[in-house]
Amino acid sequence: MPAMNDDTAVQALSALAHADRLAAFRMLVRAGPEGMASGEIAEALTIAPTRMSFHLAALERAKLLRSWRDGRRILYAASYDDMRELLAFLTEDCCSGNPQICAPLTDFVAACDAKTCS
Repeated sequence: MPAMNDDTAVQALSALAHADRLAAFRMLVRAGPEGMASGEIAEALTIAPTRMSFHLAALERAKLLRSWRDGRRILYAASYDDMRELLAFLTEDCCSGNPQICAPLTDFVAACDAKTCS
């Protein structure tokens, strides 16, 4: 996986900068690695399936989701590795020598790095 840089961070943040996409991403983070079918996501968020597919594709292009086919359904799940990488990128310089400033967030990111947050 290429290292996170400004361009990939902007792409990921841009994908999340829409209420429907953010809601879908957060739902998939909660759903866990088994993910959810696109139709289930659309129904839960009361979004037209075609519009939901458009939003899910944008999140997948930004490497925040992964997808796979299960029969006739397309399942989506959060890409936890990429999510952790984005969080680490956003917080890598936040403490500026004062780790107590970022402690709750850095503790969370460290837990995610240990694979305990998925």
